[in-house]
Amino acid sequence: MKIKSPKDFWAGLMFIVVGLFFLVWAVTYYQMGTAVRMGPAYFPALLGGLMAALGSIVLLGSFAIAGPKVPAFQFRPLILISAACVVYGYLMKPAGLLVATAALVFISAYGGHEFKWKEVSILYLVLVIFSVLVFVKGLTLPFPVCPDFMERCPIR
Repeated sequence: MKIKSPKDFWAGLMFIVVGLFFLVWAVTYYQMGTAVRMGPAYFPALLGGLMAALGSIVLLGSFAIAGPKVPAFQFRPLILISAACVVYGYLMKPAGLLVATAALVFISAYGGHEFKWKEVSILYLVLVIFSVLVFVKGLTLPFPVCPDFMERCPIR
């Protein structure tokens, strides 16, 4: 087997060695604990294992003959989805769940490569009904459903 990408080979090997080092070091010198009561070794061991797994993927990819072409990084989805989360957080209290969820769904959907009003509107309706039923009615969380300026909200 021939190495097609030496950079990926050495990067993968480095990830594996560093990840296994921290995995073994954490488990040897500290108590692991459980998922419910995590010990001091739990987080370093988990990260070391993930790093070793990632290194294995990169190392195996260095032997590939021809990989798929990686598309160029797009900033529009990153910016719009992040902005939608921020807008949702700021609108939740004064505008209520209905308006904040509409802003979240429509702004984040606009960040995709394909935006269709009908599909996004159906998604909004399903999401807002689910949110009201689960969070407001089921869990009785004190989320405002309607905006502050509405005296009588039809959903209570």
